[in-house]
Amino acid sequence: MKDEAFTVTEEKNPGASKFIVKGRVNVDTADVLLFKLENALKDGQINIILNMAQVEYLSSIGIRVLLKMYKQALEIGGKFNIERPSENVKNVLGMSALDEMLVK
Repeated sequence: MKDEAFTVTEEKNPGASKFIVKGRVNVDTADVLLFKLENALKDGQINIILNMAQVEYLSSIGIRVLLKMYKQALEIGGKFNIERPSENVKNVLGMSALDEMLVK
């Protein structure tokens, strides 16, 4: 099975950004995701929504990115949520007991 290219697309609204993530979130791509999410916070987008419907794989380093962003958003009075997680993402977050905290 051929992996689709990893992409992160941002849709900006006043004070909030929605990111649509596609592909695999792993050691090769987690830094790209973290960079884009942190830049959104720095630009004043304190509420972050991550659409992960098209994520085929989420590694432990990807989980660290999600937790880091969750904490950073809370520290500045914002929110960080995942919407529409793929079945694989749901399973990984469920096994690590993070689904109730991150998925809205």
